Amino acid sequence: MATKRLARQLGFIRRKSIAPASGSLGRSKSKQLFDYLIVIDFESTCWNDGKRHQSQEIIEFPAVLLNTSNGEIESEFHAYVQPQEHPILSEFCMELTGIKQDQVDEGVPLKICLSQFCKWIHKIQQEKKITFATGISDLSTSEVKLCAFVTWSDWDLGVCLEYECKRKQLLKPVFLNSWIDLRVTYKEKTKRTKWCPAGSRNRILGTRTFRPMEIKQTPK
Repeated sequence: MATKRLARQLGFIRRKSIAPASGSLGRSKSKQLFDYLIVIDFESTCWNDGKRHQSQEIIEFPAVLLNTSNGEIESEFHAYVQPQEHPILSEFCMELTGIKQDQVDEGVPLKICLSQFCKWIHKIQQEKKITFATGISDLSTSEVKLCAFVTWSDWDLGVCLEYECKRKQLLKPVFLNSWIDLRVTYKEKTKRTKWCPAGSRNRILGTRTFRPMEIKQTPK
């Protein structure tokens, strides 16, 4: 799974330390700010017919929980999702994603998938004692095990899921309104204006050069 390969590299990522107004937050400057990261990498319906399609639907919803202290994946979520606006996958989509028509036919609607995902989130919150960071106010104690979602660009959570939920009148889980955009992190660190092909992601992540990681939020 591409999501798992991506996640295994994220233990190398570091965030700039945030200096508290007074006292200490109890976290070493050299320590990874987040105890856990949840990496998400959706696949969606897509076409190569020259037309402009604005209603992409999620067809694969994978997520992995990464322990940043040891780089181990401690839990996984995966579901194939039935597209309802365009139920038949294009040949281009199947070739690009490797997902077959029968896999989405046997999948679940997005509403059910989100419900299953929320149950998984609540389960790992209880088991790992984690909380999701949305700002410096979340860093008040070293006892809290901080967790953040990580995506490769804003597309997964800020575009694809956001607009599909709006079209289908589904409630987007509030914890999915904040995430770290790893692509921006790379760009800010390297000062490069052009991005590399997606196939080079793992090689770039393995350089251990990432430092600034900012929590982004869905515009209200």
